[in-house]
Amino acid sequence: MFDSFPHGVSERLDRPTYHADFWRVRASGIRHMNKLERGQEFKERGFASWEAFAAGEWDRALSLVQEKREGYERQFREAARLGILERRLRVVEFPVTPYVQWELHVLRMRVELGDHIKVLDARKISDIEQDRPVPEVVILGEVAMYEVVYDDDGNAAGANRFTDPALIRETSAGFEALYERGDDFHDFFDREIAPLAPPVVE
Repeated sequence: MFDSFPHGVSERLDRPTYHADFWRVRASGIRHMNKLERGQEFKERGFASWEAFAAGEWDRALSLVQEKREGYERQFREAARLGILERRLRVVEFPVTPYVQWELHVLRMRVELGDHIKVLDARKISDIEQDRPVPEVVILGEVAMYEVVYDDDGNAAGANRFTDPALIRETSAGFEALYERGDDFHDFFDREIAPLAPPVVE
């Protein structure tokens, strides 16, 4: 699974170019968008909820999640208008990192608004990840695929863009197989995230 991905030919895009290309392709007539999220530590500067989380203000961070609601609602309405099915698979390592604990509260709101998100315990794919982690990737139909790239400090730094149809099909098949293994979001959240104490952010 994902065997060809490390050898795929890609074009490196900086962050603004990646975003522009992503939205252009998304509006081009594709019918699905699949996102596989693997990293356990990221920074989301500019998102007030993340800034509060990073400052150790857990209750405030949770209350500020709601500031994204209107933007997410617009995104989902636009996806529906374009006829795009958007799905995300969030791989989670144990013990759960503070970032992932925070992020799953954000994703819970997205699910409440109609997003299709499943969660996959990383221990269930240890056989697949013997040589390398599964890729951090966004797939837009059969047209384009992006390996999201981050700098050493965990900040989004752009993406590697792939357009080889065979590679996109193979990676999409891998996503489908893992998505089938994933847990229902609410089941996972209620079992693994809701009971956790507020995280300690260093």
